[in-house]
Amino acid sequence: MAINSTDSAFSLAYNGDFEGLKLKIIQDNSIIKQLDDNQRMLIHWAALGGHEEIVSYLLDNSSPVDPTDDMNMTPLILAASGGREKAVRLLISKGAHINAKNEGGHSALQYAASKGWTEIVEMLLVNHAEINIADQRGATPLHRAASKGNTAVLKLLLEHGSLLNVNTRDLYGNTPLHLSCEENRVEESKLLVMQGSETRYKK
Repeated sequence: MAINSTDSAFSLAYNGDFEGLKLKIIQDNSIIKQLDDNQRMLIHWAALGGHEEIVSYLLDNSSPVDPTDDMNMTPLILAASGGREKAVRLLISKGAHINAKNEGGHSALQYAASKGWTEIVEMLLVNHAEINIADQRGATPLHRAASKGNTAVLKLLLEHGSLLNVNTRDLYGNTPLHLSCEENRVEESKLLVMQGSETRYKK
């Protein structure tokens, strides 16, 4: 019975049923820190669903801000991946680890850059996200934006580029320019060349 009750609470958190969730927490506040089959807490599901009022309530009631699930995903990474701007802003304000990585080495900034969430990318950069952060294959946010053709994100990364390495290589030797050319991203390729990307391939 307790397991079914908890499962229902996870659904309420994800779907944004704040009043229904509060009733369950009032009845048993231990569910705030209980885990589902994916080792996720309520805050993971509320962040993924983009329900910042629920995230705030959970944090005010002793939920950790950076719990990790079975893939090492934090609520911030999930919110950033899902394009949940308000939840991202709230989690950052509550001290979430900006540069946390999941088991593949993917960070909130990498997901946001890959999916074209420009506002979230800017929010993360302003709050000191590591601009050259790399996953286990050596891909950075710039690699992701260039290969996906996310022009606005690419421009934003270049604008914050005092520390940006435009010629950084992944484990396969590819720079962001290599990937943009490979995917026929003409505008992105031009922008990278203008910012000093090497045009000759070097092993």
